[in-house]
Amino acid sequence: MAGNGIPTLGRVKVCDLLPTEGIPSDSYKLAVTTLSQSLAQYSAAIIQFPPPDGALLRSGLDSARLYFHQRDSYPQPTTNDMIHQHTTTNTNDPREWCKTSGYYSDPHSWQESYEYRPGLTFTEAAASAAAATSMEFPPSGLPDIFGLLGKASRLVLDAIGFYLNLRSSPFTEILDNVPLRSNEVSSSVLSVCCYARPSFHGGHLTTEDEQLLLYSDHDHQLDKSLISFVKSDKPGLHIRDMHGQWVLVDVDLGPQEAVVYPGLALYQATAGYVSPAVYRTDLNSMQGSIEGRFSLAFKLMPKSMTSMSCSEMRAAGHGVEAQFQVPVLVDDFMQRPHSNDELFNRQTLQSFSVPQSQDGIGSMKQMKKRKKSDSRLKPLPPSKRLRLEAQRVLKERVQEIADKKGIKLRFCNPKDCESNHNTINSPCAHIKMEIGWPQGVPFVHPHDLPNKAKIGFLETYEPGWSETHDMELSLSEAAQGNQHVT
Repeated sequence: MAGNGIPTLGRVKVCDLLPTEGIPSDSYKLAVTTLSQSLAQYSAAIIQFPPPDGALLRSGLDSARLYFHQRDSYPQPTTNDMIHQHTTTNTNDPREWCKTSGYYSDPHSWQESYEYRPGLTFTEAAASAAAATSMEFPPSGLPDIFGLLGKASRLVLDAIGFYLNLRSSPFTEILDNVPLRSNEVSSSVLSVCCYARPSFHGGHLTTEDEQLLLYSDHDHQLDKSLISFVKSDKPGLHIRDMHGQWVLVDVDLGPQEAVVYPGLALYQATAGYVSPAVYRTDLNSMQGSIEGRFSLAFKLMPKSMTSMSCSEMRAAGHGVEAQFQVPVLVDDFMQRPHSNDELFNRQTLQSFSVPQSQDGIGSMKQMKKRKKSDSRLKPLPPSKRLRLEAQRVLKERVQEIADKKGIKLRFCNPKDCESNHNTINSPCAHIKMEIGWPQGVPFVHPHDLPNKAKIGFLETYEPGWSETHDMELSLSEAAQGNQHVT
């Protein structure tokens, strides 16, 4: 794979990703191959826009700089991490993930953002009518920038589908309508971001602040998007490559270029074939800056009232592992916590197979042939689906306890757990000790429970679970004898 790799992030012109009727052009196949190789090696690529679009992005950054500079400085941080203006609808409730809009700030990490969400956000036209009420104007040009990056995100998504040999526009069912219908609110969002603005707290960064802001987040970050675009005025975005090394991906961005990377939703929708980008923002270069760092970040999100089932991957002949067999509701996916061990161990995440030739069609046939043996995987029997659901809920509840105690857990492999959970050296014994599990209280494993007990377990922690799984539950009794079927 290293021999067929590319030395730096791939650069692709957005015009070369425009599909045409009939046989794909050589420029399209080359663009798809470059994009796919770059995502495989670096979890990111650089998209080049035409000059007029590049000018729009630059004007958006200029507007962002003006918008945040005219804002008043904020007093010393309070116990509330997130400060919201009375004119916004922002919320930290994960159930409201698709309803955030307007200005918000995090005084402790010196971050500010204005989120534009069509169908919900206060628009420029409405702002002019409300100027007399002292309501501030949002950054300018957001509808146009949203449309530009939204279209580019869909082209990238379709190119990934082409590379995976999926049908045309394979993810349409989980995307918002274009354009939005009456009273619809966009699931996708455009964020205008500001990092480390010295005037945010009414003065310049202190030495202590500079140490604190070495990175904007101490933990690694993932977007729960399908595709994310970022355009910044200063370098600082690091993304982890296939070897686990951090790469500064926006260090040499041209005026007409933006960084694109895949998110966690695409990882789920492609059954793990496209790994999500793990990133962090380096603010060390902000020392001595009188402005801060500004960026435009667009996230193409799946719409809330749908589910991700990986059916397109199965239809294309790709093997789908057990964890992706059961359809996942988008709302549940967005609200569900994802443990570091599950997501950051890149050795367990499948990625694109780098083609052996420049012929895109030939490489896809080879990839399909390699995956053909995996495509014979049978759907899991209902009893095992029930077990996986119970394991998921148990992990979430234990993770909640660990998060409150500040403990990072590594969950045991279910297969190892089955054979070792009664021994002193079992992984679960360490988990119970770390989280302070009360002595004498059974640490129930889903595989210890019969099917009826699993159902009760799920209903206890997720009320209404039975009603949404009536069909599988009716089959689970008949499938009781299939517990050990592989």
